[in-house]
Amino acid sequence: MKQRPLRNEVPAQLTWNLDELFTSTEAWEAEIEALQADASLLDAYKGTLQTGASQLANCLEAQETLLARSALAATYARLRFSEDSSNPQNQANSARSGDFTSGIGASISFIRSEILALPEGTIEGYLKEESRLEPFRKGLVDLLETKQHQLSAETEAVLASLGEVLGAPYTIYQRSKLSDLSFESVQDADGVTHPVSFALFETDYEFTSNTSLRRASYNSFSKTLEQYQHTFAAVYATEVKRQIVTARLRGYDSATDMLLQPQKVTREMYNNILDVILTELGPHMRRLMQLKKKVLGLDQLLFCDLKAPFDPDFNPSVTTEEASQTILEALRIMGPEYAEIMEQALSERWIDYADNVGKSTGAFCASPYGAHSYILITWGGNMRSAFTLAHELGHAGHLMLAARNQRYTNFRPSLYFIEAPSTMNELLLAEHILKQSNEPRMKRWVILQMLNTYYHNYVTHLLEADMQRRVYAAAEQGEALTAKKLSSLKGDVLTEFWGDTVALDAGANLTWMRQPHYYMGLYPYTYAAGLTASTAVAQLIKAEGQPVVDRWLDVLKAGGTMDPLDLMKLAGVDMSDAKPIQSAVAYVGTLIDELERLF
Repeated sequence: MKQRPLRNEVPAQLTWNLDELFTSTEAWEAEIEALQADASLLDAYKGTLQTGASQLANCLEAQETLLARSALAATYARLRFSEDSSNPQNQANSARSGDFTSGIGASISFIRSEILALPEGTIEGYLKEESRLEPFRKGLVDLLETKQHQLSAETEAVLASLGEVLGAPYTIYQRSKLSDLSFESVQDADGVTHPVSFALFETDYEFTSNTSLRRASYNSFSKTLEQYQHTFAAVYATEVKRQIVTARLRGYDSATDMLLQPQKVTREMYNNILDVILTELGPHMRRLMQLKKKVLGLDQLLFCDLKAPFDPDFNPSVTTEEASQTILEALRIMGPEYAEIMEQALSERWIDYADNVGKSTGAFCASPYGAHSYILITWGGNMRSAFTLAHELGHAGHLMLAARNQRYTNFRPSLYFIEAPSTMNELLLAEHILKQSNEPRMKRWVILQMLNTYYHNYVTHLLEADMQRRVYAAAEQGEALTAKKLSSLKGDVLTEFWGDTVALDAGANLTWMRQPHYYMGLYPYTYAAGLTASTAVAQLIKAEGQPVVDRWLDVLKAGGTMDPLDLMKLAGVDMSDAKPIQSAVAYVGTLIDELERLF
């Protein structure tokens, strides 16, 4: 039986090179000490922000420099922990990173409090008087909008100093999931024994055509989750309680309103994404799964069969080199500057492909300001991995272009838009492959890859978002978020979406234990918002060509200088009503129509 390797047993070419962030742990530790010393220098600005625009500009510039450096240091600790959370040194450094981040947050919390305490109209006057404040205009205006929710300076400082403690639910969840959970090995129908882990199940076994392995690994996976459900429920309930209590303290109507506020997203925009897609996509997806059941010859379609391949005999293995070449060809339409970023990412060890003990599951892209992006993925050797890689490269291209064109203060856009550039890359990759062949089986295969993207964003993550909405509603009504309650809510979400098309078991109800997104605020629904925007823009590119691409690049370079609605309007999409969402869902329906014809 093949065992997962330890981190030090993984070939270097399959790992990222974090030496480009810090050459050693010692260099990282020296920077932390320097940051803590430099943070204390900002004390000189306490009680002085009312003295004039120049003083405020000096203070904001010093804060910006400090935060950019702090983000680099925190990213290094996070990436080391993500590559191997079982390493005691990485665990310790992760904890230390949380300490210093919280400390810096506490030391500069007075800036926000003093700005909000300035007399009405002061900031407007400062902006007219001091040109150095112009890059901070949007942040200052956004900050003033939160004035009614600000607590006393002393309270804000205390909350900031408790940052690591208040973030403990996510830390505990990740450490338990990656370091403590162990799964029984399983045998497939041929008697071959296979190890099971979070990463192996979610990147390999869940997608395998080997029905006996897929179902056996799912049972092993679910059995371990069930053993930890009460602990995980307590951790998640604590996270939800934290948000609800904070929202009440700050005078928001609900935790949802508090979490949407920094995204610059209205309740209507949020509910539109959820309600339209849940209502209109369900029938299409049920039709897709009925087709899968028929094609695979299954008597019953189980929850663990949802990601089984439609055409297992035409699911060629893909190496990282092959995927890289195809992705580069697909993204050349984005122009030379974007293409150069992609080439560097794929050739200069920005990406961690390995599977090893303690490595984080899923995939993500970290883009610290002042350095290049880093991508974590566990390579599955299939085209789904290639699409995931293209997705994460979309984040890298977006945030690196934004960082090149904006100050640290303005380079990150609203979460509402953050998934649009990444899903755009997936759509461009699909379109490129589709152009390479008119052979029906190849066309069918590409449509399946596109549907995987829509499934990931419009089903997996949107059902997470539906779950979140129900969880917050229940908690705000005083209901206890026990494991039984959470599983019941998840069961309702799945049943309402899939109906009787899918046989749902107790393990399916434990899906709430699998995703870290529940600890990231209202993040899951943004996958659907981003894919809706990228679907619309991808259609415009097909229709109008280069002018749309140029406009899209302008959007990427704009970073966080615009609110999400204006950013999407610049791209040519109006998300203020339901039409783009309905159009994107209808497009998914046409893909399923074509798939039915091809099968």
